[in-house]
Amino acid sequence: MNSPTDPPIPYTLQCMDIWSGNQSVSSDVVTPGLELSVYSQPYHGESNGGDVHYVSLCAGGVVTRIVLADVSGHGAAVAETSQGLRSLVRRFMNSKSQMRLVREINREFTKLTRSSRFATAIVATYLANGSRLILCNAGHPRPLWFQRRTGTWSFVTQELVGTGLVSNLPLGFDAAMSYQQFSLTLEKGDIFLLYTDALTEARDRDNRLLGEDGLLKMVAGLPTTSVRDLSRGILSGLKDYSGDQPADDDVTILAMRYTADGWRMPTIGEKLNAYAKLLRLKPV
Repeated sequence: MNSPTDPPIPYTLQCMDIWSGNQSVSSDVVTPGLELSVYSQPYHGESNGGDVHYVSLCAGGVVTRIVLADVSGHGAAVAETSQGLRSLVRRFMNSKSQMRLVREINREFTKLTRSSRFATAIVATYLANGSRLILCNAGHPRPLWFQRRTGTWSFVTQELVGTGLVSNLPLGFDAAMSYQQFSLTLEKGDIFLLYTDALTEARDRDNRLLGEDGLLKMVAGLPTTSVRDLSRGILSGLKDYSGDQPADDDVTILAMRYTADGWRMPTIGEKLNAYAKLLRLKPV
């Protein structure tokens, strides 16, 4: 039994699982090859926010997909949009390619532009039988990458990627837009930090923005032994920087570590549960 001071036990994603949404959350998740820690706090303490975050695992336990979107608006106004995103993640969760998912999400947001609803987003796919992370960045803040081999943090830039676009336009501007993605080769212990722009747009009491440089400096001074401790360290740093001023937007931090744990054979019970979800005999 855990003592009151022990960290919470991470939730282990099962086959055909989709986790989270757009509510307030502070939780850890484990999926084949990855450890994730997610913190999300909607604007002004509302029950639901415009930051939407999903982690899914396919029926075979191979495809992990991570979606972090910053939808324009706050509160109940974006709840329906969050559910629409969840339906799309569920629809494509068994596909190794994420490009059809990105295209469909963009089409949905293009339909919503009449109500001024658009989004920035990062969609990432990890296959448990490899060491590559595929990312598509639709106008979202640049991810931070901790490379354990060098012990340094850096923003994901064209120089790091070597080929392909690092970022595209936000979702919802053109239904026919072709979104580019890029691939990164991971090494055990590497960490990726995804976040929404409330971090870089944090202001101190003199109204100075933290910005990318400030965020990079902040994470560079934090321990990298635990993704949960890392995200909590960032929150503490933001609190110190802003002088306890409340954030002017939804705040989401999603930190994930590559553990290099390979694919494992699902148990008979997990297979039956996954098949029931595939056949829609059970909800996902």
